[in-house]
Amino acid sequence: MRIATINASVTGGGAEFVARSLHEEYLARGLDAWLLAGNVNAPAHNVIEIPNEAYRGPWARTVRRAAKNVAAHSTHDRDGWWYANRTLRTIAEPVRFSAVAQGHEDFEQPGTAHLLEMTPQPPDVLHFHNLHGSYFDIRMLPELTRATPSVITLHDTWLLTGHCAHPIECERWLSGCGACPHLDRYVPLMRDASAANFALKRRVLGDSSLAFAAPSRWVLDIAEQSGVLASALDARVIPNGIDTGVFSPGDRTSARASVGLPPDSTVIVTAARAIASNPFKGFDVLISACESLAGQGTVATLLAIGSEGAAQRIGDIEIRFVPPVNDPGVMAAYYRAADIYVHPARAEVLGLTILEAMACGTPVVASRVGGIPEVVVDGESGLLVRPGDEVDLARSLFALLGDPGERERIGANGVRSATARHTIAAQADAYLAYYEETVLARDTQGAGR
Repeated sequence: MRIATINASVTGGGAEFVARSLHEEYLARGLDAWLLAGNVNAPAHNVIEIPNEAYRGPWARTVRRAAKNVAAHSTHDRDGWWYANRTLRTIAEPVRFSAVAQGHEDFEQPGTAHLLEMTPQPPDVLHFHNLHGSYFDIRMLPELTRATPSVITLHDTWLLTGHCAHPIECERWLSGCGACPHLDRYVPLMRDASAANFALKRRVLGDSSLAFAAPSRWVLDIAEQSGVLASALDARVIPNGIDTGVFSPGDRTSARASVGLPPDSTVIVTAARAIASNPFKGFDVLISACESLAGQGTVATLLAIGSEGAAQRIGDIEIRFVPPVNDPGVMAAYYRAADIYVHPARAEVLGLTILEAMACGTPVVASRVGGIPEVVVDGESGLLVRPGDEVDLARSLFALLGDPGERERIGANGVRSATARHTIAAQADAYLAYYEETVLARDTQGAGR
């Protein structure tokens, strides 16, 4: 089977991790697999960049080259570079960027039409992951999915809304969006065209021939409520998997030495892309909880992995910021070094970092939100707290920090749960079976005609 995986980039957030991990697992099994990325921002085997720029007009290519030169020579005046670059981009493609300025999502990506020409041989199945990120023209989905059996994984709810990846408390996606109260929410809009974006996505999905997958029942239920599954070929939950050969229990003292921590300190770890500023990850709630912990005399080090910044102190709690860690082995060392892994998210489809920490034997405290309760059984494989509630979070952290036996019990349960249900091998098996069923279903339908 020839598999083409489509995603915004090679490395980045959770969707990138999942897409690349599956792709590499397929290659390890000897399958003919290709990763088609909007941005090849890291080396990988059998990866091809979707050639959007190559298929833009000559005028657009010329002016965009000028924009790149401006960027290359503007190392100091970043504001000036930003305005100059935006001006040149608008000159290059006035219709495209006028639409973006009016709040329409950026689907003018001409390389999408050539997707099936990119691999050495035409793929037997297309697996779409995140389609936002200004690299893919979703208006091509009906044509692509009619030509080739296709699966799409909902790593967030962007396809179901007028622009946002996580609507959180907003329910306008149930009635068509419009009058959006959160234009700045990721994926942001410059103006409110959320209703038009919503209508376009619904029309495209309704005309496409897609089998849906989701990492959690929670997000698949949202898709069902939205109505997009009414025209789906199939829909099922396939939980995310991790490499349990890398993420596994290990010696805490050695792990702390490897990441520069003293052996006898109390260590709390939290991790996410842009952890300090990501509004979905609840870092502000954790800081408030640390203020409460410090008032109760807690002495600890909090490692916030995913952002850069100067260290801070709240009483006897030191907060250290760690830049994004791209090496899984180093990330596993941080988990093993921790007494607790904490994940106070406001929105979460599943939580890869939770799975990684559990597989390393680190007890988890996380929000009872999204798909997290499908991973963490409260009181057994972790502790769940009310999202956004710093008092509940502080109470759970304080109790667990003061009970080494409970930490050991929860950590051991977490290892068993993660290794039983969330390996990359199990995830790949499930997707390969799904691909086979999708391809066979198409072949059967074709034979029937």
